[in-house]
Amino acid sequence: MICATPLLLWLGYRIRRDSPGPAIFRQTRAGLRGRPFVVLKFRTMRTDADPYGDSPQSDADPRLTRLGRWLRETSLDELPQLINVLRGEMSLVGPRPLYVQQIAEWDERQRMRLRVKPGLTGLAQINGRGAITIEEKLEWDVRYVESASLSLDLRILWRTLRGLRGGGIYEVRYSSKLARRRDAKQRTSNQG
Repeated sequence: MICATPLLLWLGYRIRRDSPGPAIFRQTRAGLRGRPFVVLKFRTMRTDADPYGDSPQSDADPRLTRLGRWLRETSLDELPQLINVLRGEMSLVGPRPLYVQQIAEWDERQRMRLRVKPGLTGLAQINGRGAITIEEKLEWDVRYVESASLSLDLRILWRTLRGLRGGGIYEVRYSSKLARRRDAKQRTSNQG
């Protein structure tokens, strides 16, 4: 954290210069045993973007700021989560923290992911990231819970560092359930 502090301060300054608004984006997510906590990220989108809207599907998304595109592509937008790790809310490795309201949509097996702290990176991130569906991500998360070990954590961290600029950050595959929900949302907004 001491080594990362100058980079955190510089990035925070650059974000504030790039677009109006705070440098840090805060959002409530589900932590260990489903307990809510506030996850910290560098802001990559304009302040008028819906914080619970769909994830960007490409770097051409107009909600992204100029610097935000680069932060996402390098995964530097996740750096403030080191503070979440220091607070004990997150771990370096584990399932990525998802929205609290998503828990109701998971089956018993998928809820196993709540048995460990969420992490900065995990099996889903090194096995497809944005190129896999939410169900596939949840399955990778459960596999992590079932086989967590120090050696697995070290392998995940190594593969994460090797693949930081490897692409796959934008959500390109959606499950049929999510696609139906998005279509219904679109129809409702078109009627209104």
